Amino acid sequence: MDVVPENKPSDFIRDIVTQHVVEKRYPHVITRFPPEPNGYLHIGHAKSICLNFGIAHENGGRCNLRMDDTNPTKEDVEYVDSITQDVKWLIGGWADHCLGLKTGQVPYFASDYFDQIFDLAVVLIKKGKAYVCDLSPEDTDKFRGAPDKPGVESPFRYRSIEESLDLFMRMKAGEFPNGTRTLRARIDMAAPNVWLRDPILYRIRHAEHHQAGKKWCIYPMYDFAHGISDYIEGITHSICTLEFEVHRPLYDWILQQLELPNYLPHQYEFARLNVTYTVMSKRKLLELVQEKCVSGWDDPRMPTISGMRRRGYPAAAIREFCRRIGVAKTENMIDLSLLEFCVRESLNKTAPRLMAVLRPLKVVIENYPEGHVDELDAVNNPEDPSAGTRKVPFSKVVYIEQDDFRENPPKEFFRLAPGREVRLRYGYLITCQSVVKDPVTGDVVELRCTYDPATRGGNTPDGRKVKSTIHWVSADRAVDIEARLYDRLFTIEDLGKMEEGKDYKDYLNPKSLTVLGSAKAEPALSGLKQGDICQFERLGYFSVDPDSSVLKTVFNRTVTLKDEWVKIEKRGKQP
Repeated sequence: MDVVPENKPSDFIRDIVTQHVVEKRYPHVITRFPPEPNGYLHIGHAKSICLNFGIAHENGGRCNLRMDDTNPTKEDVEYVDSITQDVKWLIGGWADHCLGLKTGQVPYFASDYFDQIFDLAVVLIKKGKAYVCDLSPEDTDKFRGAPDKPGVESPFRYRSIEESLDLFMRMKAGEFPNGTRTLRARIDMAAPNVWLRDPILYRIRHAEHHQAGKKWCIYPMYDFAHGISDYIEGITHSICTLEFEVHRPLYDWILQQLELPNYLPHQYEFARLNVTYTVMSKRKLLELVQEKCVSGWDDPRMPTISGMRRRGYPAAAIREFCRRIGVAKTENMIDLSLLEFCVRESLNKTAPRLMAVLRPLKVVIENYPEGHVDELDAVNNPEDPSAGTRKVPFSKVVYIEQDDFRENPPKEFFRLAPGREVRLRYGYLITCQSVVKDPVTGDVVELRCTYDPATRGGNTPDGRKVKSTIHWVSADRAVDIEARLYDRLFTIEDLGKMEEGKDYKDYLNPKSLTVLGSAKAEPALSGLKQGDICQFERLGYFSVDPDSSVLKTVFNRTVTLKDEWVKIEKRGKQP
């Protein structure tokens, strides 16, 4: 079973929950994850998912998956389906037993409670705690004031209960156009917290709802629907990101004014996740999709959960990343390399090893028997002895990586060069005798080498030292593949520090995707299916992409391996 390490995380929210469990404050711990279905989930949501489901998992409780679908003009069934799939995938095998769903294994929806929310709005009107306001959206914003300046009361603030009730029912009946009337709470227009300055509870939206259809033309605001939905579901700990901290007094005010009979949920806030080279705004991610800067929400360069899954990130690695970054009140920037480290660490234990050559260079072994094929033993995963071995064909013509040869090698380059001997992984020692060049470009297109038959398996019976081992594939048995190599989507670490006048799309990395359509791989790769992940030895971890066909398998590079020569080149040591 796919599980995270048993060491239980510790943070200030978990400490609060633990104290409540000790006090037996609630019969059960019930959390919730309530995304708005107006986009795909991203790595920031993964932190919230791991926190909410983690707390439920650790305390024998439940975490409800609920769609916050109160804005019909921006929401869609596509997003509902993608969110549900992403959550189930991310918690699968770890906390799926804590997943709170409705009968039929579908998520909860805020729209499930529209009738109850409406009735409670009527309660507030009857108590004199809410009124119908005719101010335009522009005037409503203007009258609200500023943090250092009190708001101005609406001229409709003291409308009678009877008139507000009548108008609210007529709003529900569809008598008024969009934007002409709202239902507002009557709190305090001079409150230091601007969210308490007679906030809007309902607005008119003549739009069909993806769940409720055409039943409603008025919809509750998030701040009104959220706390009531929590209460209806019996949520004990309503955990959200820090920007909602200023909304908490309104969350509490609404629930307290309704004088509900059972225990009330309470809201707790934590710092949201910021990752280098990444945008977390769903609006900006949607722009990237709509403007075709990426191939879709699941483009492997995207920070979406579906994009990371397509790229080959294991769910356990994402959960481990969220565990390592922890939960705090202070926001900070997390280096993307930490996520890549967690992915690499997870795949190192589980991914089978295979050989592929991404930029092939032909090698003819002149003294190897014509037409003969050796079957060499290769280890499937050195980290897992139970993974066993496989047979790799070896023949007179093989392919190696272009980067593994230098005609005029720099000082610290120990791979293949004229007159130099290297070890072919699992195979033999070969020596480069000569090169063949393209008569037009002068590029090296073929190497003529010899091999030592006594070195099968890479052994050196005479004890001679060979400094480098390189991978290869047999030309006769090679499988054609396409390799997609991904880099950072943006060129700067912190998109919050853009130059004045620049747009975030100005920093898109033109080299974020490199497609290699003429790559070669050993025949064992032909047995892989969509979603399978393997390590191409010395190159990185790769996942089979859905774009694969019977004619060619497409691989996404999930994450690179450490490459010492690349480090040397970056230090500028080559001549």
